[in-house]
Amino acid sequence: MRIFLAGHRGMVGGAILKRLRETGETDIILRTSADLDLTNQAHVRDFFNEERPDAVILAAAKVGGIHANNTYPADFIYENLMIEANVIHEAFASGVSKLLQLGSSCIYPKAAPQPMAEDALLTGVLEPTNEPYAIAKIAGIKLCESYNRQHGVDYRSVMPTNLYGPGDNFHPDNSHVLPALIRRFHEAKKQNAPSVTIWGSGTPKRELLHVDDMAEASLFVMNLPRDAYDRETDPMLSHINVGTGTDVTILELSQIVAHTIGFEGEILTDPTKPDGTMRKLMDVSRLSRLGWDAKINLRDGIEATYQWFLQQDVGALRL
Repeated sequence: MRIFLAGHRGMVGGAILKRLRETGETDIILRTSADLDLTNQAHVRDFFNEERPDAVILAAAKVGGIHANNTYPADFIYENLMIEANVIHEAFASGVSKLLQLGSSCIYPKAAPQPMAEDALLTGVLEPTNEPYAIAKIAGIKLCESYNRQHGVDYRSVMPTNLYGPGDNFHPDNSHVLPALIRRFHEAKKQNAPSVTIWGSGTPKRELLHVDDMAEASLFVMNLPRDAYDRETDPMLSHINVGTGTDVTILELSQIVAHTIGFEGEILTDPTKPDGTMRKLMDVSRLSRLGWDAKINLRDGIEATYQWFLQQDVGALRL
């Protein structure tokens, strides 16, 4: 197959590219954001007309943590909506029948029952701190479902839990929780700091999935026979959760990171900072029934991620 992988320079896209090559795929179309602006419909249309891929993996997105979502809400909703609308529509217009788009667990309501099953979508109010991003990712799911219903194509969506691993953004303000913690505890150890203060109360729980597991799960879902996939989905709820099915508190996560790095100081909390959603545990039973389960445990994944962090050039990590 001739596969267009959008977003190959991101953490998830990079892991998917590595996995595609490991499985023997050689005809992979790649474009950087400088080469192809996915928010520009004319550019995306020209690209599809010229390249004519057989399949598309849409891993390109504007992403960030609580601080970034609160600071740049217009950027998050606009850029993600435009990327999804352009890629999905122009893929269809050029004859692509198979597409996989990656979403996020933030699509589910703030008060969704835990663990969050796929049918919790659109049943309640979203978490305010990332609502614009979540609305954009919900729109991506509905785009895929609508093109499937109207045109009979095979466009699928996977909703990962919080991801981490090589290629992550380690900026202390604009990153997700785990890479931010790795950066802060690493610096605290270097400076021999007596303590590290984490955002919020430390009581929210988070489920974390290593990006290599996500890459494997994405290709697993994309390559499922259509009859098997359809048996586990509904035309109106065609997305599938991807996660581990287990979670830890932010304080527990901080303790694991501190132990991994060798920081021996005190861990403090700052309740004046927002906690975000109190719990975001995915119901992964649908994917498990289809035959896939996560393989990389959290402690091993954090250790491997920290070793990768230590090997990188500082500039490349956006520190």
